[in-house]
Amino acid sequence: MRIIVTGSLAYDYIMNFPGKFSDHILPDKVHMLTVSFLVDSMKKMRGGTAGNIAFTLSLLGAKTAVVSAAGQDFNEYRDFMHGRGIDTRGIKLVANEFTASCFINTDHVNNQIVAFYPGAVGHAKEVTLGSLGLEKGDWVIISPTDPESMAKHTAECKKAGVSYIFDPGKQVPRLDKAQILAGLDGCAAFVGNDYEFGMMARATGLTEQALFDMAPITIMTRGEQGSRIIEKGKPVVEIPVAKPKSVVDPTGAGDAYLAALAYGLSRKLPHATTGRIAALAATYAIELKGCQEHFYSVDDFARRYQEAFGEKLTLPA
Repeated sequence: MRIIVTGSLAYDYIMNFPGKFSDHILPDKVHMLTVSFLVDSMKKMRGGTAGNIAFTLSLLGAKTAVVSAAGQDFNEYRDFMHGRGIDTRGIKLVANEFTASCFINTDHVNNQIVAFYPGAVGHAKEVTLGSLGLEKGDWVIISPTDPESMAKHTAECKKAGVSYIFDPGKQVPRLDKAQILAGLDGCAAFVGNDYEFGMMARATGLTEQALFDMAPITIMTRGEQGSRIIEKGKPVVEIPVAKPKSVVDPTGAGDAYLAALAYGLSRKLPHATTGRIAALAATYAIELKGCQEHFYSVDDFARRYQEAFGEKLTLPA
């Protein structure tokens, strides 16, 4: 059984400015704004939804493959993925283009100036899931990337008869009614946060409950309030958070949650267990800066699960 992840691959360039941006911006001159901020640190980190999700799946011991696109600067990232046992055959390498890059400059009061360059990610629609030889037991995660790629991969899942999880996430504002409904029609699970569900309801003209009714299982994440797993015809399963040792950076927590959710669903674990595994995976992600900087063994994870929830856990292969 494989879990195949579609979505973006990116580098995050994290910079820190020791002052306040506002001290260097003149309100009466913003019509001709020209500023340069000398930063005192910069760190290049692996990111992108597909990369982050695949990383967590590899920590949990799942057989994982990625379908996406990257640029000429991807070799280091690809070597890291190989080291984690992640199948990269479905990643299209685009010559004379850079891997998608996010440049984040943060001042000392946590204001941010961000520039995002999509780069090679626009070529993801040229890659097919079929190139990996889809099999009936496979699961696919449709995570946020360009809408055309998401629609293409969803259609491939339906044609091949494989289970897929539909999580439009941050791409919700770019999806129209037809794209949202096409993703929902036939999915094994529908994932989003409470705000995203509200936006999709508005985009489709349907109620949130009507959207939930289209999927056999709906998962709603609610930040510090935990999450909910809603299966048609059954009581809602409330999932608590796993208390973090510290909250350093929430970026990537949603990707870690989605990865662990797919792990549990694909192995038909009880929803209460699946949700708690996902909650703990998300907690690991927020305890360090960066989306792929944390590590744990399967045994480490099981021990912390018992500490967090008072229950023993055995992770199936």
